[in-house]
Amino acid sequence: MENKPIQIALAGRLSGVGEYYFSKKLREIDQMRAAGQDIISLGVGGPDQPPHPKVIARLAAESAKPGTHAYQPYKGTAILREAFARWYNRFYGVTLDPVTEVLPLIGSKEGIMHVCMTYLNPGDKVLIPNPGYPTYRSAATIAGGVCVDYLLREQNGWMPDFAEIERGGLDGVKIMIVNFPHMPTGAAPREGLFRDLIVFARKHNILLLHDNPYSFIRNEHPESLLATDGAKEVALELNSLSKSHSMAGWRIGMLAGAPERIDEVIRFKSNMDSGMFYPMQAAAAEALDLDEEWYRSLNAVYREREVKGFELLDLIGCSYAKPQSGLFVWGRLPEGAGDCFEFSDKLLYGCGVFITPGGIFGSEGNNYIRISLCSPVEVLERAKQRIREKM
Repeated sequence: MENKPIQIALAGRLSGVGEYYFSKKLREIDQMRAAGQDIISLGVGGPDQPPHPKVIARLAAESAKPGTHAYQPYKGTAILREAFARWYNRFYGVTLDPVTEVLPLIGSKEGIMHVCMTYLNPGDKVLIPNPGYPTYRSAATIAGGVCVDYLLREQNGWMPDFAEIERGGLDGVKIMIVNFPHMPTGAAPREGLFRDLIVFARKHNILLLHDNPYSFIRNEHPESLLATDGAKEVALELNSLSKSHSMAGWRIGMLAGAPERIDEVIRFKSNMDSGMFYPMQAAAAEALDLDEEWYRSLNAVYREREVKGFELLDLIGCSYAKPQSGLFVWGRLPEGAGDCFEFSDKLLYGCGVFITPGGIFGSEGNNYIRISLCSPVEVLERAKQRIREKM
């Protein structure tokens, strides 16, 4: 008998969903490094700073207690839900009921999938930003949804054009995913945008899902969609400690919204996991109660790196807008630079520097590149010198 693996057909829901770009590219970079090449990766937005020492100390202390290792409530513990509510009230001016309007998540990325699986039937349409985080498209697709791009353009400040969206037709649209401060462009929401989104969603009976992980990074005025009148009636908001508290690997996020929406999402989520380790919830609460000095010191680091990031864009000949928020700098490639993927590979293979081609975020990103600020100034400077010498 031949020892060959049996052939099992993939589920149809994976049609059109490939391996994540960074998963493949970082594997290639690992192979290059294993072969002896010195590669500087400025691609992924994974914070390299540690959490506050108080957070780590709280995790260690709680983990040492004998009674903290049991299953936890599906809806999260009161200590974390109440901390999220205090955080939203203190920094966003939003009042949330910690019992009914806050749902802790094992990272906000899972929340995108939870919302799509909770509300989408096969064929339901989802408005997806282009450019935008690729997970929006894959989550909607896996859930059976049909993705409808709405285009974000530089000449419009990377803001949605509501008239254009309406002209494209909205029959069958159930969800609109929005993300401000925007990834990958770093655009902060223009004045009145959240109000306009709520009016648009109510007019067309569309659920808004606002992904809000970048509001504290290189941004002195954090904003929440839920601070706008009427938001809870039409919107859910995702947030995360990954960027704001340098806790990406901890996988701690949250979903906020009206009690009815939270209960609906729990119907799906409670069948997918059994809650988060209690010491992590207690440590996350510690992080959420940090004062403004934490955010000031974090942003001082990113502001220093931002200077080097813009210098890199200048060296390459990119044009770009200021200010930008979030963990990246985003620039338009110069005329004649060619395809963004080819340009990125040219820097990788010729200079040993990896930067992200904007096209992975959608067709509107094809003429752009993105540089991560999640490396020390010394590394960014070394990348600059290497490109100057070899490009």
